[in-house]
Amino acid sequence: MTAREIRIFGDPVLRTVCAPIDEIDDGVRSLVADLIDSVKLPGRAGVAAPQIGVAVRAFSYNIDGDVGYVLNPVLTEVRGDPVPTGEGCLSVPNLWHDALRHPWARVEGIDLDGNPVVLEGEGLLAQALQHETDHLDGKLYLSRLTPEDRKIAMRQVRESDWF
Repeated sequence: MTAREIRIFGDPVLRTVCAPIDEIDDGVRSLVADLIDSVKLPGRAGVAAPQIGVAVRAFSYNIDGDVGYVLNPVLTEVRGDPVPTGEGCLSVPNLWHDALRHPWARVEGIDLDGNPVVLEGEGLLAQALQHETDHLDGKLYLSRLTPEDRKIAMRQVRESDWF
């Protein structure tokens, strides 16, 4: 398929609570292929469907060379108190801030055959699982910043050349 253009802060699809995937058809298969192609580009740990303009519950990931996807993911468990974790987002280009994330996370969903998928882990994987499921709930990582950092980040967005 193809790597798709990433939607940028301000696009309404990024604030949309995504619909579950009720039927796995050729459109969903094509979406997954595009998500995989999009996440394989250098410097990408995850791409959620709304980031490529599709408001359904699906994301791809690329963590330490392990590339995959999850349909209808649900963040089912987190462990540990949230800690500041350096984070950026393709939909908020060139900004990097400490988002508050749990150090361990589990996501459960399905694959294209309807089989259960469970992803769990710590570090970058835990961060990506939380980040991508946030996208599916219409949230950007900016909502996970401390109030002071959020003010700074929003000023940077307003002053950016892409906004």
